[in-house]
Order: sequence, then C-alpha cells, then structure tokens
Amino acid sequence: MQYTSQIQKNMIDMLEAQFTQFRDQLDARDVASKNQTLATLPMPEHGAGLNDFYQFFNQHVAGNLSASNGGRYWGFVTGGANPCATFADWLVGLFNQNVAQRGDSIASELELHTLAWLCDLFYLPEEFKGVFTTGATAANVLGALSARQYVGKLQGMDVALDGMAGLAIEIYAATPHASMVQSLGMAGFGQNSWHQVRTLSNSEAMCADSLAHMLSNSNCKGKLVIASAATVTGTDFDDLKAIGQLCKLHGAWLHVDAAFGIFERLLTGPNGKTAGIECADSITLDCHKWLNVPYDCGVFLTRQPSYLVQTCDVQAPYLNTASGDTNFRSMGIENSRRFRALPVWATLIGYGKEGIKKQIQNNITSAQAFARWLAESEHYELVKSCELNVVLFRPNGSHSLKSVEACLAAINTSGRVFMTPGVWQGKPIIRAALSNWETSESDIKQVVTLLQALGK
Repeated sequence: MQYTSQIQKNMIDMLEAQFTQFRDQLDARDVASKNQTLATLPMPEHGAGLNDFYQFFNQHVAGNLSASNGGRYWGFVTGGANPCATFADWLVGLFNQNVAQRGDSIASELELHTLAWLCDLFYLPEEFKGVFTTGATAANVLGALSARQYVGKLQGMDVALDGMAGLAIEIYAATPHASMVQSLGMAGFGQNSWHQVRTLSNSEAMCADSLAHMLSNSNCKGKLVIASAATVTGTDFDDLKAIGQLCKLHGAWLHVDAAFGIFERLLTGPNGKTAGIECADSITLDCHKWLNVPYDCGVFLTRQPSYLVQTCDVQAPYLNTASGDTNFRSMGIENSRRFRALPVWATLIGYGKEGIKKQIQNNITSAQAFARWLAESEHYELVKSCELNVVLFRPNGSHSLKSVEACLAAINTSGRVFMTPGVWQGKPIIRAALSNWETSESDIKQVVTLLQALGK
C-alpha cells in the first residue's frame, strides 16, 4: 500500500476522529477494561488496507484499552500524556529517526540538549551525561553494567572485553525496586547476589549506620551500593548524602534509583529529600512517570560516562561515520533507537520548570487530601502517612469486604479507578499512586464516593 494524497487524508481524518472520541469519553469509560480477550482470527493472506484495519481496531481493540491517560488511573506510578508530548510523539512516528548514530540528522544533537535540560531541571551538575532508554528497567541495567566495568577496572580487568571470571564484588541494598533486582540478574551478578542492609524503623529507607558497618567489615575489592530516592511502596528516601560519603570512603559505586522520586527535587531543591544525589555515580529516572510523556521513555545518567561507553561500545566498519563524537549506540543497549527525546523536549518547552512543578505539587496535594479522608474514614485504615504521591491503605474490620484482595477487586472492577496491590510491614495493602497531570479534585471526590459505597 503506497502513500497517496487520499491515504494521507484518510490517516489524518482517522487520527482526528480517534483522538476526539478517546478524549471526549476518557472520563466516562472504564479505567481498567472489563474485556481483555481478543478475537482469534487467521493471519490475512492479502492486505485488507488501511480502512479495514481501522474498522477492526475500533471494533475489537479501542473500546477495551485502559483509560491510563485519565486522572483516575492510580496504578503503579503512571503518568498520562500531556498535549505537547502527545503531539511530539506523533512527530516521532512520522519522521522515524534512528538516534543511535550521528551523521545524517540533528536528532542526536537534540537528545544531548534535552539531557542537559533535564540536568538543569533537577539541579544536577553538567558533568552528568547519559542516554534515553525504554524505561527505568533499562536504565537500571546500564547502572549495573557501568558499576561492573568500574569494579573490574579496580581489579585490573576489562569485563566488557574479557568477561567476569575472577571478578570480586559485593552489592548492598535495602529496598531495591524489582527492576533493579532483575537488572542484577541481567548483568550476570544474580538476582540473589545483593546483601540486605537494615532499614530504618517503620520505613523502607536504608539505615546508613548499618551500611557503614557492612562496608567497614568488607575486604572485597569491588563494591556496589544501590540506593533509592522514593521506594516503590512507602516512597521513602535514603539518606543519599551520608550514603554518598560512605561510598567515596570505601571506593564503592553508588547507583540511585530515582525513577520518580527525583521529581521531589523540583519542590524542595537540592537540599530536600534527594540531597546528595548529585554525588551518585549513576542515576535512573523515568520521564513516562511524572513528566507525563508517552511510553516508553526512561533516562540513565552517570558522572563517569567512560565506564558506560567501555561497556556498550563495539566497533564495526559499517557503523563508522564522519562524526568524531560518541554515538548513543555506544552508551546503551540498543543499536536502533527511536527519537524518544522529542516528547521530553516538547514538554520542557511547553510547560517550563514552573509548569512541571505545578503539576507535581497538584498530585501531591491531591494524594494528601485522599490520605486525610482515609485517615478519618469509618471503613478504611491509612497504613502510612502520605510522604509524596503514593497512598497506602486497607479496609478495616467494619468494611463490608473484609479482605484487601476482595476490596481491591471491587475497586478496580467498578471501572471508576484503578489501583494496585502491595505489601507493607508484611501485610497486604492497596496502593494508590497519583501521578497523572490531569488528576483533579473531581477525581478525588469520585473515588471517595466509590469507597464510601463499598465500605457500607
């Protein structure tokens, strides 16, 4: 099927109709789809064309997708897609640039500028360099790989070239995200390789004194410390300043998983809960979370990019270009990379520091209002004070649905809101994460009304 003026017109008309329909129905449609089964059809022998595809999509798919762009999708930490980023993402598909390699496009240069703007947004020194990734998981993999190359060099080894045989390393963490544990396995360390550092009382945050004791009693030549800026359940922040000083003293690589917690920095500056993150060797952050750009868009930043390049670079004649600068294919997992920096660049231009800060503050204010209602409610228990944008709760003994599982199922099948399960202090809880730029007071009221009805 070739592009013709009529096909182009049809594409524009279809996109406009789909956009209008989706946005107009977003508030009313089920947040989590009740039908997630796709009709099984044979693979077509002959192409049916654009119009038939669009008809099939609307008939079988469109109505059964989640309303994750709406203000009541409170599962995980999922941002929406703001207008600037949505339009920019359309342009990404239209222009279809491969940003892995310089030499034919300005796209790679724009990615560099966008990374510099992110460092400015988060008060990070200019020495941080990095790369856009598919998300926090890929960024955490790069953190593990960079640390692996670093500890190898300390022991006279080039792990990227010669492998890990004989490598000595100890890994320390308190409450690592599941994607970080997964990354340790992918890096060859093993998912069970890390040493548990004690946490603070009633918190997921790392106890710096416990880490100090463990590092002081270690004779290992290679050390990696994994810290968190907002843990996944309690949104607790590790003392990055104290941990950073310990890592410097003991020659340990410090990786900070700050996928969404780094956005707290917009409200309190460099001396708030993330104080000390500027001393990390590497940082993970997610733009498709609180920056509200479309999936997939994470970022890996490092103060020591040479270890990243040593890990990822490979020479091949067909990849050589006239550019003498380092290409992004030498700083990440992918040799082919979509132009995912463009929606971030568009968002930073479209909203600016103050606009993004306002969106973050609105989510936190909404989460705190929801938490206050739960704390005063007859049928629910607020499990932990709301530290940021995540609210932890469970039904209490007077609730009509006694178990957390039954309560969560009723909440999600209502179609009015979507939340996810979790565990706090060994007991199941319900986790509501408010990170959509469109979440409003009206959304809070709708959820409160639902929870009141379920409680009775």
